[in-house]
Amino acid sequence: MLTLATIEFRTAIVHLSRPRLEAALKTAQLCAPFPIDDRRIAPQMLLFDEIDSTNRALWELFDQNLLEGTVAIAARQTAGKGQWGRQWTSDLGGLYLSVALTPNCSIEQSAQLTLCTAWGIVKALQDIPSRLSGTPEYIPVRLKWLNDLVVYQKKLGGILTETRLHHQNIPKAIVGVGINWSNPVPETGINLKTILQEQSIPLIESLEMLAAITIVGLIGGYQFWQTHGIEAVLLHYLDQLTSLGQNIAIGEQSGTIVGVLPSGELHIRLCDFDELNRDAPDFYLKPGTISLGYG
Repeated sequence: MLTLATIEFRTAIVHLSRPRLEAALKTAQLCAPFPIDDRRIAPQMLLFDEIDSTNRALWELFDQNLLEGTVAIAARQTAGKGQWGRQWTSDLGGLYLSVALTPNCSIEQSAQLTLCTAWGIVKALQDIPSRLSGTPEYIPVRLKWLNDLVVYQKKLGGILTETRLHHQNIPKAIVGVGINWSNPVPETGINLKTILQEQSIPLIESLEMLAAITIVGLIGGYQFWQTHGIEAVLLHYLDQLTSLGQNIAIGEQSGTIVGVLPSGELHIRLCDFDELNRDAPDFYLKPGTISLGYG
């Protein structure tokens, strides 16, 4: 069992540099696209060469005075999880991190944790590298409902939010993130090194800087949600949604994706919708009930 008292023994790793990561965090914060409370940016950082799951590591430590914003990063995971209960392949060269949060929100708001953090990471990946380089070039990353990061219709990364309930509230949550950096990927995936080779300037030069940008984006999106609410988040989230306007088949019917609800449900307008009579019901899909695919 992990404990905060012994964690430093477990976290002396060679694949990530703590000094470089700490320096990158300070740099990324200066270029953040939203206000951030510095006290909640990685007050504790746990770095692992190899672990079964960064999410699980934080859950083990949550009752040991773990501070909100604490980050666990692994060079490799042996039992990472993705959507649909699938295993997230966590080979060397990728970014695998988790962040501990204490949202104290209602169970009805659980999907909002994913919406705000996913948008925050995308916004940070788009804005921070170009601000650092001083050029108009940017990483063309966007969102696929509900929680995938995509570039050129291929999967760059994913987000997995886990929560604990207490009397219909969520006092604790962990947001896990996997992003392809230089690791091998399947046909439907893409890694960031491949994307950056197309740029004349290396917008992100290290895995430590990618981790820093991801942490700043995740915490920034989370704090934006806490300050401005989900409706403000959704305005930005929908701007980044690749599937907005996409046609989709629902059984024997077809419709068009027109939005996302605060509950995380996908809002679909059926094709036989009558703009004059407005009598055709819209359709709503809960997260985890359908995969929109890639390509």
